[in-house]
Amino acid sequence: MPLQDYRCQSRLRVRWAEIDMQRIVFNAHYLTYFDTAITDYWRALALPYDDAMHTLGGEPYLKKVTLEYHASAREGDMLTIGMRCQRVGNSSMLFGGGIFRGEQLLVSGELIYVFADPASQRPTPVPALLRDLFTAFEAGESATQLQLGAWQDLGERAARVRQAVFVEEQSIAPDIEMDGQDATALHALVTNRLDQPVATGRLVTISPGVSRIGRMAVHRALRGGRLGRQVLDALVQAAAKRGDHQVVLHAQASAQPFYERAGFEVSGPRYEEAGLPHVPMQRLLATSRP
Repeated sequence: MPLQDYRCQSRLRVRWAEIDMQRIVFNAHYLTYFDTAITDYWRALALPYDDAMHTLGGEPYLKKVTLEYHASAREGDMLTIGMRCQRVGNSSMLFGGGIFRGEQLLVSGELIYVFADPASQRPTPVPALLRDLFTAFEAGESATQLQLGAWQDLGERAARVRQAVFVEEQSIAPDIEMDGQDATALHALVTNRLDQPVATGRLVTISPGVSRIGRMAVHRALRGGRLGRQVLDALVQAAAKRGDHQVVLHAQASAQPFYERAGFEVSGPRYEEAGLPHVPMQRLLATSRP
């Protein structure tokens, strides 16, 4: 199957440690590459593995792997691993994959997993929610849903994401994280198809025509999958739609490139907030009132 037919694609560079005495990738490492791609497949489904499997009441266990070698990868090659769910049985799931250098297929593989109870490790039927998610994803449908709304409607689930990211992960004090502005803000919430909250952000009016985006948070296991950009774009569009001419934000310094790619510019010197370096940024808007 050609590379473009795989909706889920992972990229990695071959490392020196993966080369054998023939100066090509040692054959067993290709299984690691496929395993990495399977992890990215779960991320493409917006499923934080531990949380999702707990909700689904089981886990996939690898039963069988078949690899076919067509050509060799070498140190420094940039590889793309395509992965797709080809078939779901009662308790089994068949994934097919290909490892490519450019458009050249180097290794093809099939991985059979069995969905099982983690305590007994006995097979159990693949849940209908997961089965439907595989079908929808491979058909090109979105794995997530974004909602805009008030804190009274979205707050309970948005707070769970923020608690995990800001309080538990970044050690920000709860009284700083919950600053009293949520009740009047417009909130964005991304959920996956298990209705689990995975990303959030908010839009606060600070003066006529000027809003501030903040509390941008994405589940730790799903970063880099464009969920944050999905939230950011939705909030920027909401600001423009209601007639704002400027959106500002206080970005954590490590996230500055992310906001620059979305059209934001640095508007002042760096400073420290809640023990973390921040940089003020802004974006001018072409408003579009309804």
